[in-house]
Amino acid sequence: MADKIKFAVAVLLVIAGLAGFYLLGNAALVLRVLSVIAGVVAGAAIGWTTEPGQRFAGFARDAIAEARKVVWPNRKETLQTTAAVFAFVVVMAIVLFVIDKSVETLVYNVILGWKS
Repeated sequence: MADKIKFAVAVLLVIAGLAGFYLLGNAALVLRVLSVIAGVVAGAAIGWTTEPGQRFAGFARDAIAEARKVVWPNRKETLQTTAAVFAFVVVMAIVLFVIDKSVETLVYNVILGWKS
């Protein structure tokens, strides 16, 4: 039950920060943005103390650890893969153009008899 109350307070703090942005419409933009940032930070701080917040923190730590294990391609591999994708796109565009023009010719000239 305490987690639900903490979560509700966290949501209310974020809403209060957003409301402050609009209520301070005549104030400087920096003050309005700080209002939003303060609401989000306060809401996150309270949400962090809940059990779902702790689970999310563990998930985030695990996700960062898994991202560090990824073997990223080097520049040469990236350029080769990009070139292959562009070549495939060009070839498919040509193939689709030929198919489209063939079907157009078949329908308009042969079936309907509309010579263009």
